[in-house]
Amino acid sequence: MIPAAPLPLQPAPAPPRWQALWRDAVRDPRELLSLLGLDGRVPALSAAAAAQFPLRVPRGFVARMRHGDAADPLLRQVLPLDDEMRPVPGFSLDAVGDAAAKAGHGVIRKYRGRALLVTTGSCAIHCRYCFRRHFPYAEETAAAAGWREAIEAIRGDASIDEVILSGGDPWSLSTPKLAELTDALADVAHLRRVRIHTRLPVVLPERVDDELLSWLGRLPWPVTVVLHANHAREFDANVDAALRRLRDAGAMLLNQAVLLRGVNDSVDALAELSERGHRAGVLPYYLHQLDRVHGAAHFEVPDDRARALHAALAARLSGYLVPRLVREVAGDSGKRPL
Repeated sequence: MIPAAPLPLQPAPAPPRWQALWRDAVRDPRELLSLLGLDGRVPALSAAAAAQFPLRVPRGFVARMRHGDAADPLLRQVLPLDDEMRPVPGFSLDAVGDAAAKAGHGVIRKYRGRALLVTTGSCAIHCRYCFRRHFPYAEETAAAAGWREAIEAIRGDASIDEVILSGGDPWSLSTPKLAELTDALADVAHLRRVRIHTRLPVVLPERVDDELLSWLGRLPWPVTVVLHANHAREFDANVDAALRRLRDAGAMLLNQAVLLRGVNDSVDALAELSERGHRAGVLPYYLHQLDRVHGAAHFEVPDDRARALHAALAARLSGYLVPRLVREVAGDSGKRPL
C-alpha cells in the first residue's frame, strides 16, 4: 500500500491589521464589564456619560485589566461613571484655552517656536479625563482642505521651528494621510523638528507596522514620539516590541502621564510607571496635574498631595526617571511647574 502523501503545511494566517483591531474595539460599557466578570457590580455606571462621550477601548488593552477588579486602574481610565455628569465649579469645556490659541484651521499656537496641529478627532481609546473631550473636531481639524490652511499658517511664521502632531491621535490617520501631511511640511524651510503625541503604541501596538516605520524613517527631521501611559500595567510584551521598533527607526521616546486619583496617585504606582517605561526604552517627560475639563473632576488630586508625591518620587528614583510635575494654564507661555 502506498501511504498517502502528507498534506502541505498551510501558512499561518496573517495577523489582523491594526484597522481591524480598531474596528473591533469594545464600545458598550456593559460588554466591557461582562468581559471583566463585573456584571452588575458597578452601580455608578452612567448611560448618560457614555452618551455624551462614548466608550471606546481596544480589546488588547482590556486584556491588561484585572479580571473581577472594579477598581482596576486601567478600567477606571475608560469607564463612564455618574461622577462625570455632576457639575463642579472651576471645570469647563475648554480647560486649557485651545479656542483662544487658534492660529489657523486646526493650528494652535501657545508657546514660542511651536505650533500644534489638531490632525484628527479620532482616538483608539476614549480616556474619561481627556482635556479635549468637548473639542469641536468636526470644525477644527488641520486636515480640512488638504492641510492647506494649516501649512500656510506655519509657513507664514518663521519663528516656528517645531510642529507637534496631536489630536485626537495623529496615528489614527492612515499612513498615506500622514505622508501627505509631512510631505507638505517638508517644504517649510524653517521647520527643524517634529514631535508626535500618540497613545496608540501603548493601547494598540499593532499600529506600529512596517508601513508606519517606513514613513517614520523617511522623515527629514529629528522626530520625538511622546507617548501617554499612566500606569505600569499599560506596558506588555506587544507594547515593548512596538517601542523597540520605533527606537530602531530613529525616534526618541518620551512619556507624559496625568496624575489621576484612583489610577496612579501613589509613590509606588508612579515609581513603577517610570521604571517600567524605562525598561521599554521610554524616558519620563511630564507628570501633568489634571486639566480641569468638565466631566473629569473625580480624577483630581489636590496640588499639595501632588507635590508630596513628586517629592517622594524624586527621593526614590534617579533624576532621569523623575518626570516634571506641571500644569497647563491658559495664557501661560509654557507649562507651569508645581
